[in-house]
Amino acid sequence: MEVSLVYRYAQALLEAVLLGAKNAAIAGTVVAVPTLVGCRVLPWAKANLNYTAQALIISAACIAGFFITADKTILRNARQNTIGKLDKST
Repeated sequence: MEVSLVYRYAQALLEAVLLGAKNAAIAGTVVAVPTLVGCRVLPWAKANLNYTAQALIISAACIAGFFITADKTILRNARQNTIGKLDKST
């Protein structure tokens, strides 16, 4: 394998991780505020959602945000690489 090819793969992976972490932080913040406020204000949520349930709700949003963004970024980079290879061959 060429060194430049390995470097491109590493850069694509780093980009996916950074974008995934950024969106995970945003998703966690967006979900945490209404979850925590709802558990303090709404009687049903106050009675039925303990701290573990609240943490699971927020964590699920963070994890989903990370993996969806990372997957989209990796697929976008793979598509660009494929299109670049097809353009070179013609």
